[in-house]
Amino acid sequence: MKRAHHPQLDEISLTAVMAALSDPIRVGLVRLLADGREHGWGELRAPVAKSTLSHHLKVLRDAGITRTRQEGTRCFVVLRRDDLETRFPGLLAPVLAAAECDGVGRQVGLAASA
Repeated sequence: MKRAHHPQLDEISLTAVMAALSDPIRVGLVRLLADGREHGWGELRAPVAKSTLSHHLKVLRDAGITRTRQEGTRCFVVLRRDDLETRFPGLLAPVLAAAECDGVGRQVGLAASA
């Protein structure tokens, strides 16, 4: 299986990050991933088709916002918080705070545990 491309720290651009964060579903995913945990793609819930959710995760990965890891047939995603803070100090916190205030991405969540 093809390995996902993750931009190196110096390849992460502000315009790519801001463009990726221009969609409410992607902002919701980032809010969810801000808990610092790695989440399996199957845990993530959004009001979009699975293929669309996969596209949103790819946009976040390509922008350098998340890191994806594959284990067998399962994929896991984690927020690259430390990398973003190193590259653009102080950028993520106000974006997350503003999204929380406005309720942006509220429709994104985790699947209920069985």
